Amino acid sequence: MKKVLTFIMAGGKGERLQPLTKDRAKPAVPFGGIYRIIDFTLSNCINSGIRRIHILVQYKSMSLMRHVRMGWNILNAEVGEYIDSLPAQQRIDEHWYQGTADAIFQNLYSIQVENPDQVLILAGDHIYKMNYKLMLDHHRETGADVTIGVVPVPVEEARHVGVVEVDRNNIVTGFQEKPLVPKTVPGDPTCIYGSMGIYIFDRWALEEELHEDAGKDTAHDFGKNILPQMVQKANRKIVAYNFVDMNKKEALYWRDVGTLDAYYEANMDLIQVTPHFNLYDRDWPARTYQLQYPPAKFVFADESGGRRGAALNSLVGDGCIISGGTVQRSILSPNVRINSYADVQDSMIFEDVDVGRHAKIRNAILDKHVKVMPGAQIGYNLERDRARFTVTPNGIVVVEKGAVVEGE
Repeated sequence: MKKVLTFIMAGGKGERLQPLTKDRAKPAVPFGGIYRIIDFTLSNCINSGIRRIHILVQYKSMSLMRHVRMGWNILNAEVGEYIDSLPAQQRIDEHWYQGTADAIFQNLYSIQVENPDQVLILAGDHIYKMNYKLMLDHHRETGADVTIGVVPVPVEEARHVGVVEVDRNNIVTGFQEKPLVPKTVPGDPTCIYGSMGIYIFDRWALEEELHEDAGKDTAHDFGKNILPQMVQKANRKIVAYNFVDMNKKEALYWRDVGTLDAYYEANMDLIQVTPHFNLYDRDWPARTYQLQYPPAKFVFADESGGRRGAALNSLVGDGCIISGGTVQRSILSPNVRINSYADVQDSMIFEDVDVGRHAKIRNAILDKHVKVMPGAQIGYNLERDRARFTVTPNGIVVVEKGAVVEGE
């Protein structure tokens, strides 16, 4: 793995996740109570033996860069290991990153310095477990110029993903961007191959294609431009690699939590008795950065007065104090306080939120530092909530960072 250089694309705005991305890039959005979305890609890298990683940042990157600096400073620079954050430096021209391919093109200097045989390109905003070494072995065995990670997707979902067309030998023959009538997997008309946004390039093929694309008026995107450009060339070999899931479940797990409803549903899966995504797998651990909070605390058990500090079917982070309130089917990030007689159901509560006495919250996402005043209600009157907050098509109420929610 020493001859592999990895780039993680982490500059996305995540516009469909607003207001959660109002002050942070999509890869920095919290997930599962204590993680950030990018933690899963970085954990895959570490678990796969990858030790030279550049994270390409751009949009509102301070939160992301701070998280990486404080939580992922775990490699030894003395032996050439690192996880670096690379903002656009205008090394080539006066533009910021114009697309995924342009982001790599603007960092060709980093490739030349490291002199890798292969370049692994990843997205920093997906939730999944994958051993990239297996994909690298496949790339080298097939002699491909580029290998594309693909995941089987039901044909009716094709309009939401980039579709990779392959022949019976898994040689890539074309691409379709969110087609209404997609090309299906050979021999299986019910399924298509969706692009995972994971690419392994031979170094010289990558540099040649990036230079060619840079001289054209394109979106400078791998899926839209670079790969279709390569498919047209007889001397380029493009291979699809079927996703091998390290999650150890019957169904493959790969999620692009690109909308608020998809994001909420993926998180709520974690509180099930047997969730689809296993956070407790010691063979493939997920790392993150956590402040040194004390243990979570549950106080008061006055059944006669209805004052009971309890959490049921929930994930509760360190530093939380559930002081006479009740939490059900919810995820509490660290340092959350639930005060007496408050009731929280089917919700995600981010770090440092204070829920006042007699407050009622359901089907909601509360961003960091929100203060819910005594007696306030969220999720019980959607018309009123729409006037104050963001409400998703599925009726999930999203309260932006730092908001003060007044009582009734």
